[in-house]
Amino acid sequence: MKSVIIIPARYSSTRLPRKLLLCETGKPLIQYTYESALKATLPVSVTVACDHEEIFNAVKHFGGSVQMTDPNAPSGTDRIAEVAAALDDVDIVVNVQGDEPEIAGASIDLAIQMLTDNPDAVMSTLATPIRNRQQLEDTACVKVVFDAKGRALYFSRSVIPHLRSPHPRDGIRDEYFRQSPPLFYQHIGLYAYRREFLLRLSQLPQSDTEKAESLEQLRVLHHGYAIMVGVVDEPTTGIDTPEDYRKFVERQST
Repeated sequence: MKSVIIIPARYSSTRLPRKLLLCETGKPLIQYTYESALKATLPVSVTVACDHEEIFNAVKHFGGSVQMTDPNAPSGTDRIAEVAAALDDVDIVVNVQGDEPEIAGASIDLAIQMLTDNPDAVMSTLATPIRNRQQLEDTACVKVVFDAKGRALYFSRSVIPHLRSPHPRDGIRDEYFRQSPPLFYQHIGLYAYRREFLLRLSQLPQSDTEKAESLEQLRVLHHGYAIMVGVVDEPTTGIDTPEDYRKFVERQST
């Protein structure tokens, strides 16, 4: 099956203005993401879908493939769908977030392979074990539970599964974070879509759970579609805040 990577790149960012263009290391953040995406072996191409000429020019400057998209697109999903609409010969479209400069090529390949191996699924995504209480209880950390075949059951900002302890004051004991297989999983926001489903996704009505959790993938589950979840050992590190970027710069210098 023919697959491509499309990186939605939005110019505005509330917590870290112009973050995709930050270049304390000598090259912009979007270039790191682009180069990481190129390490995947299954996709035939990588394209940045941007909303601003500064990002367009930056990608052109380092020799990347880039397309301008509607600056008023409501989401990154709509942005990649705009590019994918013209790719008639493509089967699978992978959405790699522009602020994921350290995404592993093997993780991208895994998401693609899951759709190849599971023809009944319209989407795939990734998860990684949660090994500490602070991360588990952080509402910014999206959790996922899935069945024995790897199909997503639910995504939530709350702690799932909920532990019904006979001694509630004990809370979540450390042993739960050490068990194998893991009990808790963090969702990693990389998605692979069947192209035809991606083009229909924005037309599906939002579900109440999507509105409540502010998680677009819940719309897919609500309408009865299957999402495959692949497990990787390490989470990717997205860049959302100045502190995130500072740590990224430090990692590049070591």
